[in-house]
Amino acid sequence: MDNRYNYYNPDGNYQYNGNNGPYGQYGGGSSGTDPSRDERKPKKGFPKAVAVVGFAVLFGVVSSAVFLTSNIIGSRILGLDDSQETTEASSDRVSSGTSLSRSSSVVTSDVSDVVDKVMPSIVSITSMSVEEVQNFFGGTYERTSEGAGTGIIIGQTDTELMIVTNNHVVEGSDTLTVTFNDESSVEANIKGTDSTYDVAVIAVPVESVSADTMEQISVATLGDSTTLKVGEPAIAIGNALGYGQSVTTGVISALDRQVSTTNSQTGETQESGAKLIQTDAAINEGNSGGALVNINGEVIGINSAKLIGDSVEGIGYAIPISDVSDLIQSLMSQETKTRVDEADRGMIGITGISVSDAFSQEIDMPAGVYVTEVTSGGGAEEAGMTRGCIITGINGTTVDSMDALQQQLAYYAKGETVTLTIQIPQTNGEYEESTIDVTLK
Repeated sequence: MDNRYNYYNPDGNYQYNGNNGPYGQYGGGSSGTDPSRDERKPKKGFPKAVAVVGFAVLFGVVSSAVFLTSNIIGSRILGLDDSQETTEASSDRVSSGTSLSRSSSVVTSDVSDVVDKVMPSIVSITSMSVEEVQNFFGGTYERTSEGAGTGIIIGQTDTELMIVTNNHVVEGSDTLTVTFNDESSVEANIKGTDSTYDVAVIAVPVESVSADTMEQISVATLGDSTTLKVGEPAIAIGNALGYGQSVTTGVISALDRQVSTTNSQTGETQESGAKLIQTDAAINEGNSGGALVNINGEVIGINSAKLIGDSVEGIGYAIPISDVSDLIQSLMSQETKTRVDEADRGMIGITGISVSDAFSQEIDMPAGVYVTEVTSGGGAEEAGMTRGCIITGINGTTVDSMDALQQQLAYYAKGETVTLTIQIPQTNGEYEESTIDVTLK
């Protein structure tokens, strides 16, 4: 039986061995003999590879030369636009080929120059009030509360700095502290307030302000709010959250807005006296009384309110400065008020109830203090006041509630004479305005 198998030859060849195989050898000698090696010579492939690489390099050089030559011919000989001109044309055109209009008064997000101009005229206002509160056991104790707001320096005389703010910032306060841009603080007094338009003017004695501070502060420049346009920039500056002055930016969202506001102390709701400016510049607690300014740094509004709600965002309101400029001048001209000790305060001599703005519209009656009774022998009776009259002002300051009247009387002592603005009922159901002088008892 023939043996047929493969074995490994250490010389590097595989051999198939058989006596009468059809293939006498596979890489070896014949059967039964010592096969001679078939030495293979290596192929000469190196010169061919060099030729391929050389051809590739030559092709690249020729292609680059052709490309560069085409660019030179296109740009210089044929006069085509260069890359810089093409880029500029693209920036000036939209895809449809319509030219874009340009303006030299483009507004950027950097308002630091405006803020630097306005900030010296902005102050922070801290109000302190003390009230008696009844405890669980029927006793009473005094509770001190603190509020924060903002003011705008709008005038200066030889003796006073005058600052405009919101009435609700100073309403009911026992003491007012003004902090200037350099962080120095002084006490202020009220000159006049108007609850209908939510405007107040307070005064700081010049003698209480240091010379260094006087050099760093300035009087604000008032603008014209009647020329405002929806969409123009608006910058709000104020004592947000009582942390100190901060800045927010936005645009004028709408004009001539009529808004109902709620008095945080009395809970009464009333319509704003002025038609307000609406803006999306953030106005938060503490911003009240601050400045809404235009891109020129002119005060166009007094920040007043923010509309709050789960579905409301980015809606704040400011009192147009042009609508209250005459009122501010009137409040500035009033005599500065200082609080009188409670034991020395005078009384008009009436019993009354509040007629809120909302209630007055329902019953067609002026808002103020409705006189339900005139005290016998009191100042009001001696001045000729009768039951049914409505008190709407005292010494030029508007009052719209019994609380507002009592707060104003805190500045006058017994024996002083005040001028009351009253509405006298007529037989036809209308009211006639008059003024009377009442000596406080």
